[in-house]
Amino acid sequence: MDERTALRELAHGGVLLTCRALESGWPARSLTRALRADGWGRLHAGAWLEPGRAVDLPARLRAVQLLTPRLVVSHSCAAALWRIETLAPSVKAPLEFIDPDLTFRGKVKGVRVRRMLLGPGDVALCRGLRLTSPLRTLADLLRSLPRDDALVALESALTYRRVGNVRRAPLADLDAVVAVLATPSQGTARARRWLGLCDPRAGSPAETVARLRMADAGLRPESQVELFTPLGRRAVLDFLFRREGLAIEIEGYAYHGTREAHRRDVSRFNQVLQCPEVRSLLRFTAQDVFRESQRMIRDIRAALVTLGR
Repeated sequence: MDERTALRELAHGGVLLTCRALESGWPARSLTRALRADGWGRLHAGAWLEPGRAVDLPARLRAVQLLTPRLVVSHSCAAALWRIETLAPSVKAPLEFIDPDLTFRGKVKGVRVRRMLLGPGDVALCRGLRLTSPLRTLADLLRSLPRDDALVALESALTYRRVGNVRRAPLADLDAVVAVLATPSQGTARARRWLGLCDPRAGSPAETVARLRMADAGLRPESQVELFTPLGRRAVLDFLFRREGLAIEIEGYAYHGTREAHRRDVSRFNQVLQCPEVRSLLRFTAQDVFRESQRMIRDIRAALVTLGR
């Protein structure tokens, strides 16, 4: 039998376990040599990636799960597989799993395992991996992450979003999240308080963080406000300080990606300024929100003072 075909047949989802190859009769001495000669890449101790496949998150998770099948992908890794947006994780962030058997001991480089119980509805299949369900994933993130990170993930899951060029439908509703957080556990009381800050209508992580920064500064505009121009054209604003007539728009990372997108945006902003409720418009980029939030707040305050005179 051709050696290359034999090794590929032993792989699962492009990942080959050394132990499986050895069990199939491959000699230990020649196995590693054959793998390297054929272009297999070492993913993890005891796991190799098929030639031509990208070393992406699903492949890395699959290697760990094949080696320890009882582990369930969880937290930020589960969020990524469900296409739930989160604030940018560190490139060195560990792979996250839950051990529902509560027996995992020791440390594995690049892997974080939490010993936690999982209910019957807490586990689902996605991309060939066992991972926490969207609702359980959200509950875990709300209990474990800082406020901004947790609310970005929650609001992403509650709405239609385009993530990685894929338009994704809502994965949960707020009532279900409230219900799952009714069970007392570490971090639950804090998470329940944060639910009062949630706006399911938010359209992007940058909008979520902008709203939180304004709230922290004592600024509470209306969000996702529907207005109409004198000609009856509909416009939805990210934020509106109605009394002062100040509109706030947050631009995502993909802003002005093409000439056509730029044309549509210019037309839209012109329409916004035609709405009788809008006297002035401020626009901020995602970078302004995440890196220059104090300046953003100063600009908003200054505009409110000017318009309020």
